[in-house]
Amino acid sequence: MREGKILTKVRIGVIGAGSIAWSATLIRDLSLTKGLQGSTVVFMDINRERLNLIYRFARRYVSEVKADLKFEKTTDLREAVRDADFVINTAMAGGHYYYEKMREVSEQHGYYRGINSVEWNMVSDYHTIWGYYQFKLMMDVAKTIEDLSPNAWLLLLANPVFEGTTLLSRETKIKVIGLCHGHLGYQEIAEVLGLNPENVEFEAIGFNHTIWMTKFLHDGEDAYPLLDEWIEKKAEKYWRRWRRKQKSPFDIQMSPAAIDMYKRYGLFPVGDSVRSGTWKYHWNLRTKKKWFGPSGGPDSEIGWKIYLENHEKWLNRAIKAINDTETPLTELLPPKISQESVVPIINSIVNDERGLYQVNVLNQGVINGIPDNVAVEIPAEIDGKGVHRIPVKELPSRVLKYVIYPRMIRMEWALEAFLEGGRDLLFDWLIVDARTKSTRQVEETIDAILSLPENKEMAKHFS
Repeated sequence: MREGKILTKVRIGVIGAGSIAWSATLIRDLSLTKGLQGSTVVFMDINRERLNLIYRFARRYVSEVKADLKFEKTTDLREAVRDADFVINTAMAGGHYYYEKMREVSEQHGYYRGINSVEWNMVSDYHTIWGYYQFKLMMDVAKTIEDLSPNAWLLLLANPVFEGTTLLSRETKIKVIGLCHGHLGYQEIAEVLGLNPENVEFEAIGFNHTIWMTKFLHDGEDAYPLLDEWIEKKAEKYWRRWRRKQKSPFDIQMSPAAIDMYKRYGLFPVGDSVRSGTWKYHWNLRTKKKWFGPSGGPDSEIGWKIYLENHEKWLNRAIKAINDTETPLTELLPPKISQESVVPIINSIVNDERGLYQVNVLNQGVINGIPDNVAVEIPAEIDGKGVHRIPVKELPSRVLKYVIYPRMIRMEWALEAFLEGGRDLLFDWLIVDARTKSTRQVEETIDAILSLPENKEMAKHFS
């Protein structure tokens, strides 16, 4: 917030606002939050068509629900950031098409699902080693905030949240919070066990997309024994039905992979963590289907195609609804606040209403065994004075040694590659990959990726 003022209204810049599905949810949640009425939202995107669509959606939606919000639109990053109290970055540099192209090239050289898919980082839009432009965009946003709105909060939703939050916290002076909703997977765990999620208290900590349930209470009692009983007596029956009627590729929270990880590491993986793991679960499509169901999970060639197609369908439906001025937009997006934490966090900071949130921030001594300057995903309290880290349970040695440390090394590799450049770092990334058969394979893969027309600047960086 700007110093010296008590704010009841704030200015929020949204970078990558053309992501209509996410921006529409943001507008709905802001519209339904009384403490933020009168605020201004500045949409920024380089795609003018998408920018105009979300601008039109926002104006109509607030009119329908009678909310008091103002909107601006721009293709200029500096204009979106100037005088902002909060900046939300949800942008993906290059978009899905660009990364799918690099994945295709990788697979042609023997790297199934791309060179970004490595142990504990199998999520399909979590781009690290080939995320040069994404990191560059994140840094551009952060440096612009430092220049024009140094007291603003940056809420980072754009992947990779783990690498991005660590990078920006180390390399800039801005206040950054990384956010993800994967921790909500605890609700599905509770529901499958027949528990009311509202009566569940949980804690899940680690790195973004690699969090582990260190606390699981129902009505104040340890619920892990209920989970053990379900695994012993009901899991097989559940999986038989699940394999016949899997709701979507993302329906994997209680999959065989999750249970196997629990048995192997001693804690239950939550949300996107189930999608991660080692090559044991991801070696090929047949392996993925064994552990994640008929689609192979959201990150197989089948599951990810379904996701992209469904995303496109929703986008087309949204465009049609926005262009149809006769049909209320509340039919597309009913006025019910979501479970996303972005707007509640803004409200907690602006109105000094302390709340408990799942956030990604530098560790600073919270989780034993992890350096202070590495971003961790933890529960934290937030109010008008900012983020307050709270004590958490210990991660067991097995999780630290075989999950956390390997994942942290990959993060450090990716950030060093972005910050320092040089071909050797790409070589080192691939030479230890389980799919690598020869030095020649590594060199040819790097050449092919850097030869893409879109990667001209990236090729210079890694020369």
